[in-house]
Amino acid sequence: MGGAFVCVAVIFGVAYSFAAFFRSFGVEFAAERADVSLVFGLSGLIYFLLGAGAGMLADRFGPRLVCAAGMVIIAAGLLASSFAQSMAAIYVAWGAGLGIGIGLVYAPSIASVPPWFVRRRAFAAGIASAGIGVGTLTVPLLATAAITAMDWRHALQALAAGVLVVGVGATLLLRRAPTRAAPGMAAAGMTLKDALRNRRFWWMYAACVLAAPAMFIPFAHVSAAARDLGIGDARAVGLVGLIGIGSIVGRFAIGGLADRLGRIASIALLEASLGASYLLWLGADGYVALAVFALWLGLSYGGIVSLMPAICMDLFGARAVSSILGTLYSGAAFGNLLGPVVAGAVFDRTGSYVPVMWAGFVLSMLAAIASAQLLRDRRPTY
Repeated sequence: MGGAFVCVAVIFGVAYSFAAFFRSFGVEFAAERADVSLVFGLSGLIYFLLGAGAGMLADRFGPRLVCAAGMVIIAAGLLASSFAQSMAAIYVAWGAGLGIGIGLVYAPSIASVPPWFVRRRAFAAGIASAGIGVGTLTVPLLATAAITAMDWRHALQALAAGVLVVGVGATLLLRRAPTRAAPGMAAAGMTLKDALRNRRFWWMYAACVLAAPAMFIPFAHVSAAARDLGIGDARAVGLVGLIGIGSIVGRFAIGGLADRLGRIASIALLEASLGASYLLWLGADGYVALAVFALWLGLSYGGIVSLMPAICMDLFGARAVSSILGTLYSGAAFGNLLGPVVAGAVFDRTGSYVPVMWAGFVLSMLAAIASAQLLRDRRPTY
């Protein structure tokens, strides 16, 4: 659990430090917001699409080897980005490089936790996934400080060194699920092929697809929106850190409550809460309102992400949990790509994020409706 916590803190801390580099990329390469946002969207598309393949590799070879390889690729992508001379090079180095690396780490690390627990499964998964919130809180602020102290290129090189030391070290703590550790011992549950034939898998998949744009648009754009209101760089990027704080609270508090109140009902309520937070962003006219929005969105987002592995384990068992969870995460891929990019294009054409806010609200509510369909039959299918 501790190894998974640090792994996801590193990979998502790096991913969401994109907010700190957003302006630097735009100024250095004279790029519009939609063009810069494509970097973030591309990396997300790749790491979510790779989830299923990475999960299969982890089910076969164990999470330690797969995640260590991912950390090395992330460091290489950051280092290559520091030498980029065009946005095209950033697309390849950051977008593709980090996308591949994060994809190899995310599903295998987080899916290795739930099989070790039974009664407090959602709470344990919440603790592990709280690393995402910690990374989101700390790494973008460290990146901002490094950019101020040095420049964006040297800041990327320092970030690459940190990934090699902290990230690779954390992968050494990962362990196979206890039922898969002994040769010849089969875990209870469904195969990926079985899950793909099950309607509840597709309701979960639909919820991932619908909620993804609302979850990821703020990571790329809330800092830019704050700068539009005259808020300084440090406080603007700090809003991403506030999403991280809310996420930490959501992962710890919601996971424990969901074990008692019901995990499926809890995730549907959290998706509705995610949509409601966009109404606050719609009316925000200063830093305080944006800060409350960031905390609220983070709490909802953190709770949703922490419950996904536990619900996947509840419904489909441990046999192919990494593969099934990775395939579910692929549902977020196009939302992660299109959400930030379309939001940037809308702003470039209209000068406003208002249509984006309404879209986030509607999509989140539809995700809540999809998750609520799982309440019809909550019995294990294996």
